[in-house]
Amino acid sequence: MNDVNRRPLLIRRAIVIGPLMLALLFAIGLFIVAWQIVSYGEQSFNAPVDAAIVLGAAVWGNKPSPVYRERINEAITRYQNKQVRYLVFTGGTPGADYPSEGKVGREYAIKHGVPPDAILAETTSRTTWQNLVNAKKLLDPLGIHTVLLVSDPLHLRRATAMANDIGLQALPGPTSSSRFESLSTRANFLWREIWLYLDYLIFKQPS
Repeated sequence: MNDVNRRPLLIRRAIVIGPLMLALLFAIGLFIVAWQIVSYGEQSFNAPVDAAIVLGAAVWGNKPSPVYRERINEAITRYQNKQVRYLVFTGGTPGADYPSEGKVGREYAIKHGVPPDAILAETTSRTTWQNLVNAKKLLDPLGIHTVLLVSDPLHLRRATAMANDIGLQALPGPTSSSRFESLSTRANFLWREIWLYLDYLIFKQPS
């Protein structure tokens, strides 16, 4: 077969193979990001640091939701084990008639034995980025920059990247248990974090 006759065949192959190769590379990229998120969330830093920032989650009335409760309990355990000196609770409210996540977290910790003078709270943030920025404003006057981020394991890769970018020295403090344990809830959480993490890495879009 001469070159003239081969050219259409090569073009047809390129049309078929090109998109397949792009799809394969895309899938490999997603797998790598997913692996980074999962493996990072399996790390747990246990040496003493100055403060633990508890990333906010929903509250149900005046009580933390199960997801938020697990985060608060993890932070309380770290405090009781003398791994942190301060707990920083974060999170605002969806409306004026609702208690803030930060306030609910603070009150829950006090009820479980954490002294009020070991607790800081911000009550206006609505996103992970705002959680971290507002927490940093509370910690800066105390000269605290090394922190433990307490959240669900799959949340920590993105949250730590954001925290480091705003000048904190952030370490992972995953909850020892999570409400996202079933295959479907864990998969949905991971899928969401993949896209939010990529959005932040590529576009520096905080969320």
